This record gives sequence, structure tokens and C-alpha cells, in this order.
Amino acid sequence: MGGDHGPAVCVRGAMIAGQRLEGVRFLLHGDTALIEAELARMPTLRAISEVRHAERAIAMDEKPAQAMRRGKGTSLWNAVAALKEDEAKAVVSAGNTGALMAISKLQLRMAADLERPAIVASWPTARGISAVLDVGANVESDAEQLVEFAIMGAAFHRAVHGSTKPTVGLLNVGSEDQKGHDDVREAHALLRETTLDFDYRGFVEGNDIAKGTVDVVVTDGFTGNIVLKSAEGLARFFTNELKATLTSSLMAKLGALVAIGPLKAMRRRLDPGRVNGGPLLGLNGIVVKSHGSADANGFASAIKVAVDLARSDYSQEIARNVQRVMAAAARGSDPEPQTGVVG
Repeated sequence: MGGDHGPAVCVRGAMIAGQRLEGVRFLLHGDTALIEAELARMPTLRAISEVRHAERAIAMDEKPAQAMRRGKGTSLWNAVAALKEDEAKAVVSAGNTGALMAISKLQLRMAADLERPAIVASWPTARGISAVLDVGANVESDAEQLVEFAIMGAAFHRAVHGSTKPTVGLLNVGSEDQKGHDDVREAHALLRETTLDFDYRGFVEGNDIAKGTVDVVVTDGFTGNIVLKSAEGLARFFTNELKATLTSSLMAKLGALVAIGPLKAMRRRLDPGRVNGGPLLGLNGIVVKSHGSADANGFASAIKVAVDLARSDYSQEIARNVQRVMAAAARGSDPEPQTGVVG
């Protein structure tokens, strides 16, 4: 029921995902009349779906505290409850981000001795897709939390983007060991000294994100959200400027007509819907947040992220690496130092 378009986009997105992903079934939570009206045009989806009626829905502008007070019985609450009761393997929502985070954390709790959840963004780069986290769940993060984000981000990248041994970097103001604040330097030392299921490459800088220098970029939610919003704003500015330039004169329009193929390819490459779906990592269950403005194809992409995570070793990998970090911290150092580390 959430997002800018409600059931019209969410149900159609489920139909597209159902066509692309074998063996997937859906529990659709919300207003039965509105959902059934959409399903009437999609008999294939109707055959693999069950509608769960909810009298109420959480508005996109509700504060998390307000949403928590009136959460029970809403479509968002019921969807997360279905995951908690093992009726579903994942939840996908385009609804209120704060409410989704609060309700999911309350019902599901944290997994594998993790302290806080993180929101991860999939980022198109010169080398493919990188994962950047946290992008807004935590304003401040200490060294231990940054290490947890690295573990979660690597497991996510392996499950969703297919990397065999993800490369991980800590976002910092420089690549030298002495740069950055205490928490970043402490996290750097912990990651460098512990043998984990990924390749830690040390510090990276802001320009390394677009380069795709590493598969996973780790930072606190304050910095990550600013970086994400800045990149989104720059992308919109670039797109608008390009459109204005290519329609500014007859010659420009002719040039655009000649270059229409490459321009369409570039638009597809930068389409946020292609990498839509930001999981709330660290919870005891898979919860994926879709952009509220996503179209049906974008929502289908978010569903695919949820399915990829549900069918992977994601949770077990996080648990293994968290135990390794805890063991290394308890004894002060790891007797098997990680190789291939760039200081």
C-alpha cells in the first residue's frame, strides 16, 4: 500500500518478478478491494498470490513513533509479522522507511550478535555495482559497528551481485593509516588484523565510489546518506542539463537523433530502478526497502534482491564472520593475518 503509487505499481511489480523468478509466491498485504482490482488484470500472478486484508495502512509522512503506536493491524505490520512467523522468507515494501525500520526491528530483533541494522545502497560504478552502507539508519557508528557493516555489506554483495570474494574499503578523508577519526582508524585495525570471508583493502576516498575501486564501501549513516543524496542530486542535474543541451537547437536535436542508441544505453545504465532495493541488513529476517517513486520494473528489482538474499548463505556468512571478529577481539589479535591488505 506504500510508495507514490500504491497497489498499482506494487502488484504489477510482483507480476513482473513472478515471470522472471521461478518458484516465487506472494502474500499481498493491504486493502483487498484495491489489490483484487489489480489482480483481475493479472491472472498469472493471481494463481501464485494470496491477499491478506488490512484495514489500515501507514502513511508515507507518518513519524516512526506514531507508526509504532498504531502499527498493529496495518499492512506493513502484518507483512513483517508474516516474516516473523515464517509464513514468508522476505518482506518488500515501498512504504515509509522510518516505519519499516522501526516495525522490523521491534518484531524481528537483531541477528547474529549484531548491534544495529544498516541500510545498503547498490551503486552503479565504472566497474559494475558497488554496495555502500550505511546510508541512513545510524547517524553515528563506532568502530565495532563499522566492522559489522563491512561484514554485512560483503555478504550482501556476494548474495545479490555475485562476487566470489568481495573487496571492502572504509570511507575516509585519505588513504593513509593516520587519517580519519578514532573510530575509523580502530575499525581499520580490526578489519586488517582479522581473517574474514572478504578482501579488506583499507581506506578509500569519495572519488573511489564511482570508480568502483572496491565492491563494498563502509561508512556511518550520516556520511553515507549525504553521499547518496549528493550523488542522486548530481545525477538529476546532469540528466536535466543533458536534456536541455540536446533540445536547445535544431542542430542539437539532430545530433541527439544520431546518438539516440548510445544515449538510451547510458540512461539504462544509470537507471536507479535497475539496482532498486535497499535491504535493512542485520535484522533477524530479510526486509527490503524499495524507492517510493519506483515503477513496476523497479519494484520487481527490489523483489529480486529479496529473493537472492533468501536463497543465499547470507545470514550464515554474517554469523561466521561476526564470531571471528569477536574471537579476535577477545584474544587481542588474529594469529592468521589477512593477506593482500593495502595499508
